[in-house]
Amino acid sequence: MSTNKIIFQNAFLIYGLIVVYFLLMKLFGLDNVSELRFLNFLFVFWGVNRAIKMNIDHNSGSYFNNFYAGFGSSVIGVGLTIVGLIIYVGFIDPNFITVLENSSFWGKELSLQMVVFALAIEGIASSAMCSFIVMQYYKSYKSSEVMI
Repeated sequence: MSTNKIIFQNAFLIYGLIVVYFLLMKLFGLDNVSELRFLNFLFVFWGVNRAIKMNIDHNSGSYFNNFYAGFGSSVIGVGLTIVGLIIYVGFIDPNFITVLENSSFWGKELSLQMVVFALAIEGIASSAMCSFIVMQYYKSYKSSEVMI
């Protein structure tokens, strides 16, 4: 399996998990609990781990190739999530910006552009962190071991 196929497969998996998680939060009325939004980091971390493990098993890639698989998966997954947020705020629930304004993390007078920019920066940073953290484990990994 090619590295690009692994990247896109795991990116869509990260995106799907985050979307389902936020929809469940909305269904249970927990979308106003800001702290729960940080749990999506676990989905990104899991997706990065899965992408790197798959790339090692299928391609026996170098450190940088494996890092690329993890980082690419998470950046694309986060990017798809941001596109999903734009569609959600633009067409489904424009009042979600006020939910973000009422949380202690964002501040007041938000625009969709400000939220998208902040999420893009946070997403790229968390993608890099997750990829570097997971690669510390996998830099001396043998493909016959189990996934963490």
